[in-house]
Amino acid sequence: MSKIKEAFAKGKAFIPFITCGDPDLETTKKIVRAMAANGADLIELGIPFSDPTAEGPVIQEANIRALKNHITTDDVFAMVKELRQELSIPLVFMTYANVIFSYGTGRQEQCGIEGFAARAAECGISGIILPDVPFEEREEFAPVFRKYYGIDLISMIAPTSHERIKTIASQAEGFVYVVSSLGVTGIRRNITTDLGAMVALVREANPEIPCAIGFGISTPAQAEHMGKLADGVIVGSAIVKQIGALGTAAPEVIGAYTKEMKEAANR
Repeated sequence: MSKIKEAFAKGKAFIPFITCGDPDLETTKKIVRAMAANGADLIELGIPFSDPTAEGPVIQEANIRALKNHITTDDVFAMVKELRQELSIPLVFMTYANVIFSYGTGRQEQCGIEGFAARAAECGISGIILPDVPFEEREEFAPVFRKYYGIDLISMIAPTSHERIKTIASQAEGFVYVVSSLGVTGIRRNITTDLGAMVALVREANPEIPCAIGFGISTPAQAEHMGKLADGVIVGSAIVKQIGALGTAAPEVIGAYTKEMKEAANR
């Protein structure tokens, strides 16, 4: 069983997202430790990027704060490598194609997709999510990550995927990221998409692949509802918003929130 699939073996998985380097890398490390200690099953780590097209204002602002701190992709790799000395929880990067294409440019060592994948594997990354890479273009990345480095390229399905859902699910790795709503990330009061039907199509095409629902989830009631529909619940903006407000005081609060949401997802 892959490390990512193991995350779904202990009930409904709770998957938090944070932007690395917001407010600083030391606080990011403390938040990751707090989330792992309070029941997170897998953690998504956002690499700061100037144009995160899938993100709403909350996560865009977190990226801006991190970039103002001059956080680089290599800084994130170093942080993950340090965390790996004490944590075994699966860690997944959420980033964008340009971050990978431009990695290592102008240096003597391996660069681009190969260089990024090699560093990610060295640091103990289990998977990668690329929201700006459509399914039809995934083979530019997936073979390198999978064949040489054993990293899953996690596929996303959206309410507009329609007839493509089964095709995407049949070739999915790690887990399927079910996007709950149209548009960018952000807290939503009501989620009206027929998510049950989307999850059913995934399971019909690939019964072995777990499904986790993300985009817009922020409350325990929403987590409980999504936990009944899918195998996991992903929360990003609600966490990043708290980090933006609390700064270096965030780790303890985010740890408590993680515990609450994990318990809700498994009711």
